[in-house]
Amino acid sequence: MIFGTEPEARMSEEEFRLIRDLIHGHCGIFFDVDSKFLLEKRLVRRLSVHQLPGFREYYHFLKYSRVRDQEFSDIMDVLTTNETYFFREEFQLKAFAGEILPELKTLKEKKGDRTLRIWSAGCSTGEEPYTIAMLILEAGCFQGWKVEIVGTDISQRVLQHARKGMYGKSSFRTTEEGRVLRFFKEQDGLYRINDQVRGLVTISHLNLFDESRMILLGKMDVIFCRNVIIYFDQVAKKRVVESFYRSLREGGYLLLGHAESLLNTTTAFSLKHLKNDMVYQKPYAGVSAGSGE
Repeated sequence: MIFGTEPEARMSEEEFRLIRDLIHGHCGIFFDVDSKFLLEKRLVRRLSVHQLPGFREYYHFLKYSRVRDQEFSDIMDVLTTNETYFFREEFQLKAFAGEILPELKTLKEKKGDRTLRIWSAGCSTGEEPYTIAMLILEAGCFQGWKVEIVGTDISQRVLQHARKGMYGKSSFRTTEEGRVLRFFKEQDGLYRINDQVRGLVTISHLNLFDESRMILLGKMDVIFCRNVIIYFDQVAKKRVVESFYRSLREGGYLLLGHAESLLNTTTAFSLKHLKNDMVYQKPYAGVSAGSGE
């Protein structure tokens, strides 16, 4: 970084509200009044990139420029936090591998259905969808099945990382050594995910506010959306959760981060108490749901 190259521009209260509302309308991320300085700090460099004198001009650029979609994509990289690692939230993963997967397998085999579709929404640099793939391979009971794990994120930068499948040691802070040896190969001081895991995972760009694109993903058995909706206000959260509900098959599961809840958002899901964790389930037709909270 070369000091002195960033603009001196400050964001007025009006400019903050205008830009904040554009971002919220685009993707649901909401900045409250206490976040004005944070938004200013993260966006001030964009003025230099586009040679704009101030934030009012930047607002007009975001609203009317022919390259506005690309700009929104670019600023997602600076507005979102992408801290993640393999096998995060152990108890929930135990519930997924030890309780949800066996239940789904039994129910689907009764119907002659040998497909399993799982969506990692907000997959960041890919540790979550690859973790899901490793757990399915370890389960060892889905050979011959069509297994699809879809990882999506709004940030193009983290998706590039996810597609490369190369990770440093910080991604393995809770990963057992045996799993590293089985599923990764050391390369140039990093660890590359193996082709068996990679073959189960598709990485795609997706804005969770793009409901038409979400429909194209098709029906899912499980949706992981962990530590994503914490960035949304109540209106945006409700909109995205309703899309998840439509995307799930009956009896499908929605797994949120441990700091997240659907309380005051929707009563469409049932809160299911498993041995290892509590998760949300889309009820079967004719079965009424309660929030359970």
